[in-house]
Amino acid sequence: MYLTRFRVNTARPGARRLLSSPQSLHAAVMASFPGLLPTSGTEAGPRVLWRLDHNARAEVLLYVVSPGRPDLTHLVEQAGWPAAALAPATPGWESRPYAPLLDRLTPGGLWEFRLTANPVHHIRRKDGEPTKRTAHITPVHQRGWLLDPERQERAGFRVVEKPQTQRLLPGGTTHKNHPHHGDRYELAVRDERALSFNKSRDSRSAHQVKVVTVTFDGRLEVTDPEALRRTLTQGLGRAKAYGCGLMTLAPVQTSPRVRGEDR
Repeated sequence: MYLTRFRVNTARPGARRLLSSPQSLHAAVMASFPGLLPTSGTEAGPRVLWRLDHNARAEVLLYVVSPGRPDLTHLVEQAGWPAAALAPATPGWESRPYAPLLDRLTPGGLWEFRLTANPVHHIRRKDGEPTKRTAHITPVHQRGWLLDPERQERAGFRVVEKPQTQRLLPGGTTHKNHPHHGDRYELAVRDERALSFNKSRDSRSAHQVKVVTVTFDGRLEVTDPEALRRTLTQGLGRAKAYGCGLMTLAPVQTSPRVRGEDR
């Protein structure tokens, strides 16, 4: 497995086109692997995860986790700095083996994390009708999605609680019916994006894809190293083809502030 980081040159027209279309960016990411045949879905072939981090208006980073080492030459040409990448030592992206980090995961280990996800739930508006998958649209429910005990157990981690002295609210909750919310946990929700685009390349297609994504920054404790390795390499939640599901870890910082830096 490899973890790759690519800085997007947001001043280039090609970059703006890719950033405006998760479908196009997914295709560009998958084209980085010569051994993989192009697919329109997410289940065929080895799992490739990707995520965009919008750290600032002019700092957008693309992260990719993949079974093989990618070749992002085409992305450098479209959305990077081609002249700066001419030197062999600086191809325009960084790829590192992922195994050393995965091997460091042990029960009880503490890590800071970042995850972009598509928090959804299923609702039934009328009796007798089928359930419909719907996005969570409030931070309270988005946090609740990640803090769901069963989801955390399957993923191999639990989000760390803040010490009582660092909680602004009594008990760290906002309401007795939402015991996981408020500032009880080392967890922040930011950068919500409502994406809407055509799944088909035909702009006249009526098949519109709508995805709500949010980014979680927080701190976790490893409960099941093998399950967490699976989460880091297979993704968490839905919409993986559209930049969701990739969780990255970083060593815990000494500052009590919740951070989301990836390396």
